[in-house]
Amino acid sequence: MHYEEINIWENFNGNVKGKATLKVYVPDLSPEIPNIAKRKGVLICPGGGYSFVSDREAEPVALAFTAQGFNAFVLTYEVAPAVKHPQPLLDVSRALCLVRENADQWHTDKDKIAVCGFSAGGHLAASLGVFWKEPYISQALNIPEGMNKPDALILCYPVITSQPGIANRDSFYNLVGKGLDEGSYSAMSLEKYVNENTPPAFIWHTFKDTCVPVESALLFAQGMRKYNIPFELHIFQEGEHGLSLADERTGNEKTAVNRHVGRWFDLCADWLGNFAFR
Repeated sequence: MHYEEINIWENFNGNVKGKATLKVYVPDLSPEIPNIAKRKGVLICPGGGYSFVSDREAEPVALAFTAQGFNAFVLTYEVAPAVKHPQPLLDVSRALCLVRENADQWHTDKDKIAVCGFSAGGHLAASLGVFWKEPYISQALNIPEGMNKPDALILCYPVITSQPGIANRDSFYNLVGKGLDEGSYSAMSLEKYVNENTPPAFIWHTFKDTCVPVESALLFAQGMRKYNIPFELHIFQEGEHGLSLADERTGNEKTAVNRHVGRWFDLCADWLGNFAFR
């Protein structure tokens, strides 16, 4: 296994600065395993309410994807109070560009890279899915159009909507600031911005999630249906927020193991291979 950790802005020739890092998990090449010469990739954005970046949704998920035949990359993006929007979005855009720029070195198919996000990391992944074409991103990064477009999205109990009563408002306060007018939060309510350029998505949530209500997943899927963008949506009846892989690899005393919900991972891997990356 080739592993390295890099500061994504260290050698950037531009005005954006930051401390975000990218961890690379790429199996070593072997003449005995010719099918790993170029593998599909998954860029992982852990959650944490835009106030921290969860370890439970980082390396364990990366190792699970590598075991399924994917190259994995984990982004530790910057969060509050150090930064506000658009820094996290610039971080994930830069990270995806780096994976594509180093595709040959990292034995990755640059045209088959999904961005996977959990909770607030799901908001970040979905933000890239709907905003990747915004001029302020390409101008800040000095990249050609499409360089930062995900080929697919994997949204795991994602924060999506800012609507009062069903939103995880703390995530939005951390992302853009507290005490602002409602329009500042609505501007990051992603169901409003799904468009014809949004990539296909695999979305899962639990009905009993009280931290990020299931409406977020439903509203994003509804937006994708409006534009006839393919998606797969799974709503599991039981299970609290933050289950990650939902087994012993990521379970702890606060977040229980739930093997039924844990089926999401195999369903997602099948979706990537049979639908998103055909």
